[in-house]
Amino acid sequence: MAILGATGAVGREFVRLVHERNFPISVLRLLASDRSAGKTITFRGSEIPVLSTAESSFDGVQIAFFSAGSQASKRWAPVALQKGAFVIDNSSAFRMEPGVPLVIPEVNWHQVRDEDRLFPVGNCTAILLVMAVAPLRKFGKLRRLVVSTYQSASGAGARAMRELEEQTRSLAEGRTPVAEVFPYPIAGNLFSHNTPINEYGYNEEEWKVIQEARKTLEMPDLALEVTCVRVPVLRAHSLSVNVEFEGPAPSEAAVREAYEAAPGIALVDDRESNRFPMPMLAAGKDDVLVGRIRRDYTNPNAVSIFVCGDQLRKGAALNGIQIAERLVAESRMPVGA
Repeated sequence: MAILGATGAVGREFVRLVHERNFPISVLRLLASDRSAGKTITFRGSEIPVLSTAESSFDGVQIAFFSAGSQASKRWAPVALQKGAFVIDNSSAFRMEPGVPLVIPEVNWHQVRDEDRLFPVGNCTAILLVMAVAPLRKFGKLRRLVVSTYQSASGAGARAMRELEEQTRSLAEGRTPVAEVFPYPIAGNLFSHNTPINEYGYNEEEWKVIQEARKTLEMPDLALEVTCVRVPVLRAHSLSVNVEFEGPAPSEAAVREAYEAAPGIALVDDRESNRFPMPMLAAGKDDVLVGRIRRDYTNPNAVSIFVCGDQLRKGAALNGIQIAERLVAESRMPVGA
């Protein structure tokens, strides 16, 4: 196994999950840019050196996880594929390529074909949204989703997480927080997602969520209205979602039953204690938390929910590991060779 981008937040999560889930590997090769080469990362009690990436890095590799950005994926994914590896890519480089499956194993594994060896991991927010919405399709065709997101610093990587920590200390000590990773101070603040605005007025993150959710759900005409916002939370994204059906919405009880039966979902919906999904409950967890379930009293065809999920796990590394686990389980990827 090779992990490209091993020193980043998602790369380190890949390493952690390979260990936690006892993924069957004999050799782990950690790759990064030249500036990160020479560092070491602890894995199963050993210090493994981080190597500069070269074409020879993928010799003999059966599976390669990529989490070093789109440019690195475009440069190295064809090399890894040519050398016979399965590539699971956490960047946006190949997600919307025609004929390339955009897979959430709990939702659309049926889209995977025998010949597929390139597996993009979707946008973190889109994955959490689709995980929460997919179990509701049993109640009828979805007509429209209205989504507002509350996205943590972890979505921008390890440096952004450190910036939030440093800015929080600055505020506590009466100093003015300094923004370097984000365009504005994130501690004590929130702002529109820090990605470019397109010709329709949507930022890049919102557009990714719209397009990728449609592809994963196999609903190219699904109406989605999405607003993505950065908030001063270290880890785990949150989403407020209004789901409109073509016909009458299901009962709250039926929605709860659907979520209780759905793999990868944990129901957190305690009205008596006013306890619902929160980032502090989702951080470090595999499951996507869903709650605040209620019928939309302004629309008999809609329900509203609140969702929280760990951006680094199910929103990124865990989804990739689950793809690899399915490939092994189906004997598409021999292990121990």
